[in-house]
This record gives sequence, C-alpha cells and structure tokens, in this order.
Amino acid sequence: MSGNDNKCMEERIEGILTSLMDSFSEGKYIDQANSYANVDEEQILHVLEDLRLIIFQGFFSNKRFKVFTTKNNTSMLLEDILYVLARQIARVLPYEKEIFCGMTDEELQERALDLTLQFLEKLPAIRAVIETDLEAFFDGDPAAYNKDEIIYSYPGLYAIFTNRVAHELYLLGIPIIPRMMTEHAHRETGIDIHPGATIGKYFFIDHGTGIVVGETTEIGEHVKIYQGVTLGALSTRQGQALRGRKRHPTLGNYVTVYSGASILGGASVIGDGAVIGSNAFITSSVEPGARVSIQQTTHKGLPSAMA
Repeated sequence: MSGNDNKCMEERIEGILTSLMDSFSEGKYIDQANSYANVDEEQILHVLEDLRLIIFQGFFSNKRFKVFTTKNNTSMLLEDILYVLARQIARVLPYEKEIFCGMTDEELQERALDLTLQFLEKLPAIRAVIETDLEAFFDGDPAAYNKDEIIYSYPGLYAIFTNRVAHELYLLGIPIIPRMMTEHAHRETGIDIHPGATIGKYFFIDHGTGIVVGETTEIGEHVKIYQGVTLGALSTRQGQALRGRKRHPTLGNYVTVYSGASILGGASVIGDGAVIGSNAFITSSVEPGARVSIQQTTHKGLPSAMA
C-alpha cells in the first residue's frame, strides 16, 4: 500500500471515529456509560455452569478446584456462586425502583446476599424436580439408551434445567438475570422458555427445536411437548399495557402436544389427558381427554406409469 493509500485510509478511519463520537453524544439509551455497574453476562453463565455441577453432581468435572470429596467440592462451588451471584444481583436490584430506590450500596449488597442465600436453599428441591424430568425423558423416549446419554446430550433437559434455576430467581423478584439464563439456553438449544413459566414435575421436551413457552404459561405434571410447539399470547399489540396479565395458556396434567401446534391466549385451558395433534391452532379451551387434530388432506398415489 502506497503512502497516499495509507493517508487516505487514516482519513477515512478518522472520519468514522468522529461520526461515532458524535453519535455517542446524542443521548441514546444505548449510550449510557455505566458498564462498570451493569450485570456481567460472563459471570452469570459462570454461575449457571457452577449450578449444573451441583445439580448433576458427579456428571461434569470441576476443572477449577482440586478437591477429592463431594462435600469439599460442593462447598467450594456454593461459595463461588454466593460470591459471584450476590454481586450480580446487587447490580440489578436498582431496576426494581419501587422496592430498592434510595438504598445505599451497602444495603443493596446485604439484600443481594440474602436473596442469593434464599435461592441456594432451594437447590435440593430443584434437584428433586429435575430428577423427575430425567425420569420423564427416559420413560418417554425409546431412543434414549440410558439416562447418562440424556444428561450429557439432550438439549431439552438442558433447557429445563436452566428454566428450573431461573424460575426460582424469578420468583424471588430478581430482575434481568433469570432472563439472561433462559436466553442463553435458547441460543444453545433453540428452546425458548420464559423464566416466569410455571412447569410441573415430569416435564418432557422431545427434540425441542423451535419450542416457545411464554411468561404466564402454566404446565401441569407429566406433560410432553414436541418440537415447534408454541404456548403463546393471542396478541401483544397493547405492549406494556399487558404486563402482569395472564396472556399464555394453561396445560393440565398428562397433556401431549405434538410438533408444530400453537396454543394461544391466557383463557385457553387444555384439560388433563388431552392430546393436541401436529400443526393444530388452538385459541380456546379443550376439555379433558380430548383428541384435537387438523383435518387430514387427501393423499393420492402416483399414477401407475410413474410408480
């Protein structure tokens, strides 16, 4: 590159830099210079990985700590989670202005520490529920040759694990962090479950890609859903005016929803034992034990000359 070319390149880069600096000074929301106080995604994913080591104790190796007993390993993981998660929670609590407005940094840190301890106290119960999910996967999928295969490789179980963890944080009123966790699982698996969704025991996602479960969805026990299912809202045109309202459906116990089906609306209740067929579009309640399917298209064989 000649000297003139270098000068031209420098001038263009300088022009880009100047225009960017002008853009930064225009008062956009995305220009807030507060990154030191913002939640750290890398740290949140670090916590999620620590939690997976505890939830599936014995399946995933701890590469950071050199310990030889389960108790010592778990103790170090708990302390790591407590330190990291409490710091991140303290950073997001101010988003709940009505509750935490006016608190000092010390008060926020104390509250964050208490919330983190409350969450950690729920880990035995989370582990117990995930054990039922693992049972549901193994009992419901003849392609699974053993439970280890499910733990190591099934995206549905990873999405459910993440949701079980994030849901407890959501119930504690912690903003942002639960959604960051479930959106990480969404990116990894293609399964989008909002942390606000309430999901019963023995939940089985088969295949999973393209599943969407909205914030106010309620799912009973022993429910099985396949890829491409949407449990969504009828409309979000009213935007923030819909916040806090029941927008997503309720599924009873022992419901099966096959691939591509959409069940929409907060008033839609799918009764116990109902089966929703592939590609069905449901916007009203379905009685218990019902079998819902779209009308089959006519299938014609090929002409004999082409067979």
